[in-house]
Formats: sequence, C-alpha cells, structure tokens
Amino acid sequence: MPSQSMPPTHWTLDHLVVATDTLENGRRWLEQQLGVSLQPGGQHAEFGTHNLLLSLGGSYLELIAIDPSAPQPADPRWFELDRPEMQQRLAERPHLIHWVVAVPELTGHPQARRLSRGGARWQLTVAPDGSLPGGGAAPSLIAWDTPPPAQSLPDQGVQLEQLELSSPHPERLAHWTGSYNGTEIVAQSAPTVSLRATLVTPKGHVRLD
Repeated sequence: MPSQSMPPTHWTLDHLVVATDTLENGRRWLEQQLGVSLQPGGQHAEFGTHNLLLSLGGSYLELIAIDPSAPQPADPRWFELDRPEMQQRLAERPHLIHWVVAVPELTGHPQARRLSRGGARWQLTVAPDGSLPGGGAAPSLIAWDTPPPAQSLPDQGVQLEQLELSSPHPERLAHWTGSYNGTEIVAQSAPTVSLRATLVTPKGHVRLD
C-alpha cells in the first residue's frame, strides 16, 4: 500500500531524470510522447554528459545522455550511464531512471559534489562509482546555490501528477513518499526496481517509465 506520510516541509521535488542513448534520439521520443518541445540545457564537464529540460510546474524533467564531444571523465559518470546494462537498456528507448529531491543544504554530506554550469551552482549527492541510490527508486539530493531551473523554464502545460516507485523493498522508500509540490510520490512492492511518472500534458495523461 502507498505510504501516506508527509515529507518535511523543507523538502521539494526538484526533478525527474530520463536517460537516453543520444540526446537527439531522446528529444524526438519525448516530444512525440508529450506533444511539447524540450528546452536547451547544457553540458556537465565533470561527467561528460549534456541535457535538455522541460518544466513540470513546480519541478522539471531532465533528459540526459553521454556527450560524444566531451572527453572521458576522470570519475564514473553519474546515473550509471557508463554501465553496459544501462547502455543496453537505453539502446531500446529512453527510460525514467531516477528522481532528485531538493534540500536546503548538503554541507558535510559524504557524497555531495559541488557542481556548476554557466551561472548555475549546486551540490548533488553522487556515489563514487556512479551508482543510483536504491537502484534509482531512492532519490539523490540537491542543494541549489542559485535559483533552480523550475523557476525559469517556460510553462508548456505539462504537470507531474504522480511518481510511482516500485521496489523489492518498498519499506525502505516510505521515508520519501507523500506529497511534494502537489505531486504524489507512492511506493509499492515489485520484483525489480522501476519508476513510473504520470504526467498531465496537452495530449492528455501520459505515463513515462
């Protein structure tokens, strides 16, 4: 059963992470699914990736891929993008692989990385081996030093209604379930980890997984 807990009021849902084999493939696929255009993002020099963005109302969607023009990073790429099993999965189609919760600060967190792109500055929890917490079902944490993208992305009529977290151990996710920015986060038992988002779009309700 979904937990009816309420996250602390200082937590907010920052963004969803959709990964793809190439940014152009992902852009075409997502725009066809949602009926709207993605917005320019940028490059992440530390991890050799690049992205596109989309407002989800109080949060946003990040479409991310390995940047073929970037040098190989010194550390493993975030979101398990270096792993053969992830690359094989993304070769089939883009997938919703993760979500990120914004917190006021991450000072002293052992996995916090200080990052920047252009005028944006933030800290994000990233495991040294690039692995996803809880296989992707538990969130990474972000603390923005500058306004988050959700505040400046244009409203394109897409809202995140619900995020469903499936895991063999849903009790470990109960801490993160509840209502964030008007979005319901629920957890349920399943043999394997997966995420599914229900979006309200100009094309009606769309589910991403």
